[in-house]
Amino acid sequence: MVRDVNKDSLSPTKESEKNWKWFEVSNIWANDIQSLFGYTLVASLFISYQVTGWTAFSALIVAGLIVTFLVNISGKAGVDYGIPYPVLARSSMGIHGAKLSAIIRAVVAVFWFGVQTYFASTALHLLIVASTGIELKTTVLGLDMVGWFSFFVVWILQMVIFSKGMNWVSKFLNFAAPFVYLIMIGLLIVLWSESKGELFSAANNIFSNKSSTFDSEINGFFAIVGTMIAYFAAVMINFSDFSRYAKNKKSMVLGNLVGLPLNMIFFSALALLITAGSVVVFGEKLTNPMDIVEKADSTILSLVAAITFFTATVGINLVANFIPAVNGISNLAPKKLSFKKSGMITSAFALIIGGFWVSFISQVGISPIVNTLGATLAPLYGILIVDYFFIKKQDLDMNSLYDETQESIYFYKNGWNTNTMVAFVIGALFSICTVWVDSLSSLNGYGWIIGAVLGGFIYLSLSKYQTNRNLAFN
Repeated sequence: MVRDVNKDSLSPTKESEKNWKWFEVSNIWANDIQSLFGYTLVASLFISYQVTGWTAFSALIVAGLIVTFLVNISGKAGVDYGIPYPVLARSSMGIHGAKLSAIIRAVVAVFWFGVQTYFASTALHLLIVASTGIELKTTVLGLDMVGWFSFFVVWILQMVIFSKGMNWVSKFLNFAAPFVYLIMIGLLIVLWSESKGELFSAANNIFSNKSSTFDSEINGFFAIVGTMIAYFAAVMINFSDFSRYAKNKKSMVLGNLVGLPLNMIFFSALALLITAGSVVVFGEKLTNPMDIVEKADSTILSLVAAITFFTATVGINLVANFIPAVNGISNLAPKKLSFKKSGMITSAFALIIGGFWVSFISQVGISPIVNTLGATLAPLYGILIVDYFFIKKQDLDMNSLYDETQESIYFYKNGWNTNTMVAFVIGALFSICTVWVDSLSSLNGYGWIIGAVLGGFIYLSLSKYQTNRNLAFN
């Protein structure tokens, strides 16, 4: 008999609810990839690392294939047992330790929720300015009153959509996934027309980047791969939140393959071409598509862009941010915090973070923030995989997972598995240092990989040592 279950978000998925086929799974990634922030990140990488467009494009594809492999592994427990990440984490972290890992994941999710909401609000902001001519110079925390109004509108609309429940949201994702490509293709057509058909030949020259060297290309390639893996780090950890709805493992694997690498190829190609086209037409590399829309000076294009990128933001916020945050917060007190209550808490914090993004975090730069968040979560991934496949050997006790008493085999020491705590702290600290410590700058871009491997290795070593010690005493 499974105990301590929050029926809204933490209970095991029923067989009747496991109805997602490959198309539904692939749309998770389509919505995760397609966003204003995702576009800006992809478009800025080949500029930041001073590599050719072809190197950046190849790195993005490789990153997509690696992430596909990693989520197939982390999502298997969801398919096998129908449990979300906060419950799965109890196996490795302990009944109470899992609350820490889930809340860390939730904090990252809430952060991205606010950031993505801000980026979507810029599209609405541009639409209001383009259609009314209102331009305000006075700002508060980096936004004028039109900007804050836009942010609140986008935030409220998302809450209305999320309140409809998972069945309705699943249908929304199926609609939203292909919609964002319309505006990107539209932007490309506009730039091609403005360049009088010379966009692709000019873009090829820009992609060549004659000032680059072999060493800079190789270093940039691996740095971009590492940054993109870090970008998807959050979803890789909690993918069981979604794979639990997959019909079977085949549906999950095929959906991940179609949804990740293929979408990455198409989205990245458009983002890089549009960025290169902005140089041809406007004389500068514009990494935010809303800047291109603004320069195009078209109210109709602004309207389409606002609707499209709002749709895209709702998709990624739901997949990568809202559901993981809600599940993590619900796990703190499963009997008291329902899906709706946890959703309101998530939304409130996202509102605050969205405002501080423009006033502080945006000044740091995109890549360091992405790599830092990925580095923090990395050891949790390594611990999860080692525990499920090598320690527990894919055999979990469902009753113990939902039992918070000392009777649970996952209670460990006062509800905490000290081995995982040690592995997480060491792995996270070293991984974060690769981003910010100058003497480790050569490892910048590899933070997630280092953290995941180090966390998993330390946890496995400590677990084996403890097992051997117990056997010796017995």
